[in-house]
Amino acid sequence: MRLLLALIIIVPALEISVLIFSGKTLGIPITFLLIILTGVLGAWLAKKQGIETLERARQQMNYGEVPGEAVIDGICILIGAVLLLSPGYITDLTGLLLLIPATRNYVKPVIANWIRRRIDRGNFTVIRRW
Repeated sequence: MRLLLALIIIVPALEISVLIFSGKTLGIPITFLLIILTGVLGAWLAKKQGIETLERARQQMNYGEVPGEAVIDGICILIGAVLLLSPGYITDLTGLLLLIPATRNYVKPVIANWIRRRIDRGNFTVIRRW
């Protein structure tokens, strides 16, 4: 919880600092256009990656497989899309890294281990409805 609180305070402060620096260096119109461009690019990339992941999960379920990796991909894509839609270069870079499959492969084991630890400690509940 402390980490989340720190991120809520530190990340926006860093983003504002970087945006002010960018505005002074590149100019306000270019900075504004870069923010809009990353938001549009992020939405397009998130949609493309999300549809591919959903299709892969459907195929795995049709073959009777558990789509575990596709679910973790979906989590990464969702977080990446939210980060790309928020203004700022730091969140945009982080979101882009979560949306690109090659870089996402480095993050997926961390998320899988985090979920596994939560399940092992009993802090994660799976609700099944049939």
